[in-house]
Amino acid sequence: MTDTGLPSGPAVPYSFARTATASELAAGYEQVAAGEGTGEEVSVAGRLMLIRRQGRLLFATLRDSTGTIQLFATSDRTPELASLARLSLGDWVGATGEIVRTKRGELSVLVSSWVLLARARRGFGDKWRGISDVETRYRQREADLWANPSTRSVFVLRSKMISLIRSWLEERGFMEVETPVLHAVAGGALARPFRTHHNALDQDFYLRIAPELFLKRLVVGGFEKVYEIGRVFRNEGISPRHNPEFTILELYEAYADYHEAMALTEDLVSYLAVSIRGTATIAYDGRELDLSPPWRRATMVDLVSERVGEDASLEVGRDALSLMASRNGIEVLGSWGPGKILLECYEKLVEPGLWGPVFVCDYPLEVSPLARAHRSRSGYVERFEAVVAGRELANAFSELVDPDDQRERFEAQLAERLSGDEEAMAVDEEYLRALEHGLPPTAGLGIGIDRLAMILAGVSNIREVVLFPTLRPSAGMPAQDVVSSEDVGD
Repeated sequence: MTDTGLPSGPAVPYSFARTATASELAAGYEQVAAGEGTGEEVSVAGRLMLIRRQGRLLFATLRDSTGTIQLFATSDRTPELASLARLSLGDWVGATGEIVRTKRGELSVLVSSWVLLARARRGFGDKWRGISDVETRYRQREADLWANPSTRSVFVLRSKMISLIRSWLEERGFMEVETPVLHAVAGGALARPFRTHHNALDQDFYLRIAPELFLKRLVVGGFEKVYEIGRVFRNEGISPRHNPEFTILELYEAYADYHEAMALTEDLVSYLAVSIRGTATIAYDGRELDLSPPWRRATMVDLVSERVGEDASLEVGRDALSLMASRNGIEVLGSWGPGKILLECYEKLVEPGLWGPVFVCDYPLEVSPLARAHRSRSGYVERFEAVVAGRELANAFSELVDPDDQRERFEAQLAERLSGDEEAMAVDEEYLRALEHGLPPTAGLGIGIDRLAMILAGVSNIREVVLFPTLRPSAGMPAQDVVSSEDVGD
């Protein structure tokens, strides 16, 4: 290896006593005039983003997680100036010196000592000017974060959003809990699960598709307001709106129904928009999106009927709904009942065009095995989905509390599963046993954290808000390393 004159191996320190970040210096020394010093010494650390030598002077841009600060080095004040000049872009450096402002007005650290903290053996090259290639951005997120400040800002926003959600819920008496990720029975949602095997027990388990059933068991146990923010896993397709593992907020509130869940949803989302974006009316995908409450309420039947120009209620019967679907280009399978046909018409014909925000209410019982029957409409349940910018953001129910009714629905789901529907549920005897202890009237709500982050960050691809998204494999490369061009459209 060529001798660069730079420290390596044991010469690299095990720690560095940083005393200030770039943002702290910018905020604390904004009154320093050009050409003046402060007499105050600080230690900073970060990556070198730019180095330029001007005779006996050297200027370098150091970036840490909060911003950038200039390093100002001189031949008479800075030891090993020549070695400092030979550092590469991307190297990690710690530097100590007086805070000054150069004659050109740049706040700087006048370097009196420095140390190499890590060498960037793999160069970033032109990527310092920003990475625009989506394959590189998603495959090499660590490079994307350094090269594109906008990427970093999205994940800072996401972190702040989750923190605000926690504090907002806790102020309202909700308690955060953790429930199992490995489930003996796949349940809580209609989705195809991932299967794994526990060697010691010699038993198959499923990665959870939802924490719902465990959370409701906690309500049975006396925790009246609970929530969980965590990963769930669904063995389904990849798209700009879907990642096989994603983050969800699920909460349950005793003595409430889906009307209270609607109010909670619109209040929480509008609060987050104001806290993060400064206003509840934001720009998204080139359009205005007003998230301030109250949001529109509309039944699924009314929305589909408006779209197709005829009555789309379950009361018209399966044959009429099947003909209606066929006239609108939707293929109807023989196993579908009227509720499934109505849902397909809604998802294909209505949902993509709903800018919203809107609560789509009163789903067919046939497609809602965990929701309580509607108190005044036979064949429907008290369920809503919140749709924002043409995509589902939240799903909520007045929860089914009758163990006998729940068993019948589980058994109907099992029959569908045995007939080939891999998304249908199985019978969860432990959950049924919990219901027999008594579940009070309860509202349940699930909000997709990734999709909410997309809206607040103003991005249209879920990979922009997931640090390490699941990507399609290609020959000779592991699955985590590659994104196909077909995955990056909208």
